[in-house]
Amino acid sequence: MTLPTCRIASYNLQKCVGLDLRRRPDRSLSVIAGLDAQVVVLQEADKRLPPRPAALPHEMIEDDGWTILPFGQPGGSIGWHGNAMLVRPGVKLRKTAHIELPGLEPRGAIRAELDTSIGPLRVVGAHLGLIRRYRLMQISAIIRHLRDLPDMPTVLAGDFNEWGSVRPLDTVAHGLRFIPTAPSFPAPRPVAALDRFALSDHLQAVRTKAHRGQPARIASDHLPIWADIAMA
Repeated sequence: MTLPTCRIASYNLQKCVGLDLRRRPDRSLSVIAGLDAQVVVLQEADKRLPPRPAALPHEMIEDDGWTILPFGQPGGSIGWHGNAMLVRPGVKLRKTAHIELPGLEPRGAIRAELDTSIGPLRVVGAHLGLIRRYRLMQISAIIRHLRDLPDMPTVLAGDFNEWGSVRPLDTVAHGLRFIPTAPSFPAPRPVAALDRFALSDHLQAVRTKAHRGQPARIASDHLPIWADIAMA
């Protein structure tokens, strides 16, 4: 018997600036479409300087059939601290929230509670800091936030900036477990699995993959990754 699945993807857009130094949101969107995902968690989806307008314009996203979840701030952004989330028709939104994260750099995470093809699902998107000490603090802050919520199948997705073993993150991600993912950075010849998923015990990953097809290898310095998630 084949388990029903929901495909979750994560992609660091690098503000839609490719390795050819061209800002091509249309190219980034074609990569996203090629993932065939129901939920896509994005990092660096907005430009860096206030008011942080969207690097991936609203109109282009919506014309391609996506719904932008409401994390954006005044000024035209689609996310919060660069984190954004897109869903396909059929995925229904229950609730969204921002999660404050500690660290030297301004960082935050986003949370959405969704009705999906496999049932209720909580998805958290994050882009962690460059220093391991602060990454551990940021994971701990996310876990404390989740502990205050009703129990729900949960996926944590994003760019974790962890070059080595994921074990240090696993030790503080109580209630979640990081799953093996293919290297995603740097895009032309990936050697590091910076982009990852962590799942609650309610869930299992049926398949995971780094999307290597063109134009993904030039559209950003990261490859997107995806996982087909099923109830455990």
